[in-house]
Amino acid sequence: MAMCEDSELNLGDVVVLGLGKTGEAVADCLLDNGRGGHARSVTVYGGLKSEPGESTRALEAAGARVVCGTEDIEGHYDLAVVSPGISEFSDFFASAAAHADEVIGEPELAWRESPEHWVGITGTNGKTTTTTLTRDLLRAGGMPAEAVGNIGTMAVGEVERRAPGEWLVAELSSFQLATTKRLHPHVAVLLNVTPDHLAWHKTMENYAAAKERVFANLDATDLAVVSDGDAWCRAVSARLEARGLRVCHLLAAGEAPSDGMACAAWERADGMLVVRQDGRDTELVNKSELAIAGEHNVENALAASAAALACGVSAIDVRSGLLAFRPLEHRIEPCGEAGGIRFVNDSKATNTDAVSKALTAFAPGSVLILLGGHDKGTELDDMAADVCACARVAVCFGEAGERIACALEQRNSGLEVVRAAHMESALDAAIDKARPGDVVLLSPACSSFDEFSGYEERGRVFKRLVEQRICAMGECQ
Repeated sequence: MAMCEDSELNLGDVVVLGLGKTGEAVADCLLDNGRGGHARSVTVYGGLKSEPGESTRALEAAGARVVCGTEDIEGHYDLAVVSPGISEFSDFFASAAAHADEVIGEPELAWRESPEHWVGITGTNGKTTTTTLTRDLLRAGGMPAEAVGNIGTMAVGEVERRAPGEWLVAELSSFQLATTKRLHPHVAVLLNVTPDHLAWHKTMENYAAAKERVFANLDATDLAVVSDGDAWCRAVSARLEARGLRVCHLLAAGEAPSDGMACAAWERADGMLVVRQDGRDTELVNKSELAIAGEHNVENALAASAAALACGVSAIDVRSGLLAFRPLEHRIEPCGEAGGIRFVNDSKATNTDAVSKALTAFAPGSVLILLGGHDKGTELDDMAADVCACARVAVCFGEAGERIACALEQRNSGLEVVRAAHMESALDAAIDKARPGDVVLLSPACSSFDEFSGYEERGRVFKRLVEQRICAMGECQ
């Protein structure tokens, strides 16, 4: 099902905003690699910091007009496709809206081209694990499936090579959802809503509203899977039920559904994961059998299971898929052990809520946590309370290190707080204080841009440093 070859849709004159991965993928698809796509013309605006280069020359050779070094769009377009890094409240976005009949994002474009068999997954934390696990559960049931969206694989690219009947499991960020209009998955999942990306969305209300857009076009034949774990999500559930939609409630640890709750997913008191669909309970696996640790991963597993069951996967296949699933890189990822000390890479924990969730994976008092990086300016009180309750030592580093250290010390909890300049020195400080049975956990609560290009580089550097320290302890593997 080649998207640009087979589509009967003529998009007219299209302007693409952004020259990053998304913008190039959209432009390439619209141009169909120079073979004649379904846009009458394609213009790409790179933005203020863009410069001509190899990628722009390739796009021009394929038939696009490329404009660099400006956000002032000229001319009139039938459609604008905006890259997710461009805020809907930015001047660049406003310029697109003023010069185009409609503004959408890349997932919306992909869905319009191939709207069948979609699962949409969003939330502040847990999206990638839940998306990957949902894909794996569908595959365990013999269904072709691919993970797309914010997870790294462009939806437009997958649509181009999509096999008949293939499910697209889309990880959808708030940035991407803000520019959806008609996107209509068969199953939509909202895992949580906690403060993040407020510089982009301006307010928490805008951020939450963007997340809720994953449900905008659902009807009574679809399923909404929504956590009951925070007030924002509970408000969404209430609105969805008022629309007459089927809502599967993801219940918090220790909670059980009422007899009148027709659809729910929860952890039973004995640790068994259970999904209720239309009043019928299906037992899956015990949480002790999962390879992914932490209460948040129990919720991720329940969400993925509810989605897979709704798509037609059998309970037997869901069980086998859950048992086979392994931790993803940078998400509570074990990365070595020496002298009875375990090392865990949770570099993807770029916000405070992710840290609080990660701490549930370990015994209280056993954790030496590394916190810091680029300061997002987020409120620290809740995370500080969780760190003080669960960790024995906190090593604070980087740009945000001092602010985090002060927030922890203000609680006078007895937590030992150590300061370090960089992540490497933070790791060494933690090792100096660790003892057998402890966990050295990188779960920084911050982005990485003060020291690294992204959380991926930070996590891989951490793992390399851990390997070096393990070898220095004489326990090379």
